[in-house]
Amino acid sequence: MSINASDIAPGTTPDTAPGTVFGTIVAIATAAGPGAVGIVRLSGPEAPALAQALFRSPHPGFVGLKPRRLHHGSLVDAAGRVLDEVLVAFMPGPGSFTGEDVVELFCHGGPAVLRAVLEELLTRGARLATPGEFTLRAFLNGRLDLTQAEAVAEMIAAPTRAALHLAQMKLSGALSQRIAALRKALESLRARLCLAVDFPDEDVECLPLPQLRQEALAAAAGVERLLAGVERARAWREGVLAVLAGRVNAGKSSLMNALVGRRRALVSATPGTTRDYLEEQLDLSGLLVRLVDTAGLRGPAGDLGLMAAPPVEGLARAKTPDSPEPLDSVQSLDPVEREGQDLSREFMGRAEAVLYVLDASAPLHLVDRMALEGLPPTRTLVLLNKSDLAASRELSAEALGVARGLGLECVAVSAKTGEGLEELCARLRERLLGTCAEPGVDEVAPNARQAAVLRQARAELVALADDAEAGMPYDILGVRLEAACRLLSELTGEITPDGVLEDIFSKFCLGK
Repeated sequence: MSINASDIAPGTTPDTAPGTVFGTIVAIATAAGPGAVGIVRLSGPEAPALAQALFRSPHPGFVGLKPRRLHHGSLVDAAGRVLDEVLVAFMPGPGSFTGEDVVELFCHGGPAVLRAVLEELLTRGARLATPGEFTLRAFLNGRLDLTQAEAVAEMIAAPTRAALHLAQMKLSGALSQRIAALRKALESLRARLCLAVDFPDEDVECLPLPQLRQEALAAAAGVERLLAGVERARAWREGVLAVLAGRVNAGKSSLMNALVGRRRALVSATPGTTRDYLEEQLDLSGLLVRLVDTAGLRGPAGDLGLMAAPPVEGLARAKTPDSPEPLDSVQSLDPVEREGQDLSREFMGRAEAVLYVLDASAPLHLVDRMALEGLPPTRTLVLLNKSDLAASRELSAEALGVARGLGLECVAVSAKTGEGLEELCARLRERLLGTCAEPGVDEVAPNARQAAVLRQARAELVALADDAEAGMPYDILGVRLEAACRLLSELTGEITPDGVLEDIFSKFCLGK
């Protein structure tokens, strides 16, 4: 069963809507935990009456809640006990967010206060809202289309200003407008195609197949332009992966702590302390970076799996003055540390940036030398850590020469003093922006669900063009065109399966 939003009268909520029934809903609209202000939101036909049943105004002439005006007073329970001193706002439908009568109670932000108010309203007949039900009602009442409703959740979850901008563009209706333009072109094409199907024996002007193919491909190109923003936006919505890698005790965990500004990773002089990976988020001037600290590497390059040059014969059992452990010591690792190193190799293979950490106060280890040979220069920064130590000035020259010889960019840093960390962040952001350009002012980027539907629509349009070139009958071509139009209608919610709505709105918070 599908819901056609355009057929729903404003101010009503159909009993076929997933997760909703007729009635007045209530929820706490602010985040959990203590705060200065907490909001309890009501929506539905009984919202004003329920709020007024609790509200006591200090003004003798108070006669009821006035639309779009803040009222100061107290909330009192059925036993006459004061629950809180509040401000109350009433927004009548259909001009409210949900399209229904909405009341918001601005309370003190203590969890006990908000729970007490919520319980009193539930006792008096309101129903606890399901996740996303306020926004769902806004969609069903024609206040938002589906892409705008999804943008509400994206705004709440936006990790950076760039991601927030992308969500705001969709909330403004920019994506809906571009989809509507595509649909208008396809509906015009569909009308002309229907002439050949409905009046095959009449002498009417018919759409030539070459023109049909050309217009289908033009529409497919328009869909492709929308899809082009998906991958660019992914980095700004979800973050890009940067991995701290290197030999054991190079200082990766100390650098992680220094970059995130708190003790996130356990730091110890004992090799192999980090056995699993740790992940934190960094906001580099609007670019979200998922920074991962991985287990320290041991063993020859062949074991590291870093796409290094073929191992030198006999190297696996070599032992040199700067190698305090046999190079094949990876074979003696316990299963937990071995699994941690497997994860390190996996992260390094798929990261957008590898921050390879060298201990600049010690001679360059053969493990590091061979690992560096296998790292791609385009996504690698070599960090010469412990630059604050006197020994680093001489010993880092060797590492610097090797890295530069391999075309790898180097940055001298100190996790202890913070030296070089700002330069590191600047270079990392510059490097990552080479793979994920910042979104433009008017860019719109479909989310994963929207992208999947757009890909289906593009496939139908390309198939339509191929069928037209093959000279298929007009009625067969019409099926392809109708499918593409239906998919675009599904994007904006004009025709949407119940399962799609349930999946979308179930991910919202209760108060939204």
